[in-house]
Amino acid sequence: MLIRRPVSEVFAAFVDPAITTRFWFSRASGRLAPGARVTWFWDHCGASGEVRVRDFVPDRRLRIEWPTPVEWLFEPHGQEATFVRIAAWGFEGDPEARIAQALDSTEGFNLVIAACKIWLEHGIDPRLIVDKQPPDGPV
Repeated sequence: MLIRRPVSEVFAAFVDPAITTRFWFSRASGRLAPGARVTWFWDHCGASGEVRVRDFVPDRRLRIEWPTPVEWLFEPHGQEATFVRIAAWGFEGDPEARIAQALDSTEGFNLVIAACKIWLEHGIDPRLIVDKQPPDGPV
């Protein structure tokens, strides 16, 4: 996804919970940094997950385990835009289970990157993550 913001701003959006909470999770126990272990919380649905930073190259690459590996690559496009690639792998189970996990991961990260783009480019929280699972269940 191309995000029309400098690479340093886009990278910060994924490592600084003061920014990330504007479009993804509700709160975090800390900031992502080399070797960090933090917990992300989605208070609207009572979920949380532990994240371990495995690789941290400022403005270039972020790789975590959550619980499977997830990697963000940040490619500058001129001075004012960044192309972000997200990959997730390491799904377990039989082939059908792995396919289901991969599809769920793809759907989730597509929503996250779209929400990040809208927040960084327009300052609007589109509530994509919250509205995917409303507290009172699907409509």
